Amino acid sequence: MSGSDETRASRIPTRDVTGLVPTGLRVSAALAWRFIVVIAALYVIVWLAGFFSQLIVPMAIALLLAALMAPGVDRLARWGVPRWAATVIVMVAGIAVLGGLLTFVIITFVNGLPLLQSQVVASLDQIRDWLTTGPLHLRAEQIQSVIDDAIGAIQDNQAAITQGAITTATTIGEVLTGFLLTVFILIFFLHDGPGIWRFMTRAVPARVRNRVDVAGRRGFAALVNYVRATAAVALVDAVGIGIGLAIIGVPLVIPLSALVFLAAFVPIIGGILAGTVAVLVALVANGFIAALVVLAVVIGVSQLESHILQPLLLGRAVRLHPLAVVFAIAAGLITAGIAGALLAVPLLAVLNASIKSLLHEEHTEPETIDVLHDDHNQPPPAGPDDTNAT
Repeated sequence: MSGSDETRASRIPTRDVTGLVPTGLRVSAALAWRFIVVIAALYVIVWLAGFFSQLIVPMAIALLLAALMAPGVDRLARWGVPRWAATVIVMVAGIAVLGGLLTFVIITFVNGLPLLQSQVVASLDQIRDWLTTGPLHLRAEQIQSVIDDAIGAIQDNQAAITQGAITTATTIGEVLTGFLLTVFILIFFLHDGPGIWRFMTRAVPARVRNRVDVAGRRGFAALVNYVRATAAVALVDAVGIGIGLAIIGVPLVIPLSALVFLAAFVPIIGGILAGTVAVLVALVANGFIAALVVLAVVIGVSQLESHILQPLLLGRAVRLHPLAVVFAIAAGLITAGIAGALLAVPLLAVLNASIKSLLHEEHTEPETIDVLHDDHNQPPPAGPDDTNAT
C-alpha cells in the first residue's frame, strides 16, 4: 500500500464506515428486513388462524349472519321490544326460514331422485349404443371389460373407501359441532354485540380509541352492505337460472336453484361451479342440446351478474376491484379451503373500510355508521382516561 493510500485510509474513522455503503443498498437492506418481519408476522397470524380454525370459522360465519340479522334486531329494539326478545324473534325466524328451505330442498331432491336415476340409466344406455354403433365401433366385450375393471378397482380399494366413509362421518360430526358453536356465538353477537365491541375497544389507547371505534363500526357497516348485496345478487342468479331450467325441463329445478343461491355467496367461483353442476345434470337427464341451452342460460345470467348486478350492488357496497376479489378468493381457497373462499371477500371488505377510516382525517359520516346505532350501542361516557382522547 502506498503512502498516499495509507494517509487516505487513516482519515476515515472506523465508526463512519457505514457511510461507504451506497444509499440505495442501505435503503434496500432496511426495506428488506422490514419486509421479512412483516411476512413472518403474517405467516404466524395465518398459522394461528389455521390452528384455531375450528373456532375462528364458526365465529366468522356467526359474524356474517350477525351482519344479516343485526339490523332487524336493532329495528325491533327501536320499536320498544326488549333486546333479548328481539334476538329471540330474529333467531327463531332465521332458523325457521333456513330450516324450511333446507327441508323443502331435501324433500324435492329425494322425490326427484328416482326420475333422475332412470334418466341416468337411459343416458348410459345411449352412450353404450353410441360407443358400439358410432364412429368408434367398440365391441360389447370391450365395454364390459372396462366396466368389470372399474368394479374390480372399487373392490380392491374397499378399505380406502371405508376409511373415507369414516372420515366423512367424522367431518359431519365436526360440522354439527361447528354449527352449534356458530349459533351460540351468534346469539351473543345479536344480543350484546355493541357491548362486546366496547369491551374490545377499551384495550386501545385512549388517544386513538375514538378513531378505532369509528373504523370498526364502518367495517361492520361495510359487512352489512356486502351481505345484503350478495344476498340480492344470489337471489337474482337463483331465480334466473331456475326459470331457465324449468323452461328446458331439467329435473331437480328447486335443488339446483338453491345450490346456485348458496354458491353465489362465493363471488365469481361459486356461480361457475353451480352452473357447471346444472349443465351436467341437464346433459345426463336431457341430452346434449339441452345441456348447451342450459350453458347459454348460465352464461347469460353470469354476464348479467358481472356487468350489471355486481357493479350496481356489490360495487357500491364494498368498492373492491374485481382483481382484488379474485386474489382474495384464491388466497382464501389456498389457506382454508371452501370456508376461506367464503370468508375472504367479506374480510377484505371489512379491512378496506376500516383502514380507509383510520387513514381519513374526518370521522363523522353518520350515513355509514347509523346501521349500528341504537339505544344499546351508544359510546360510553368519557372516563378519567378519556379526557385527553382528542
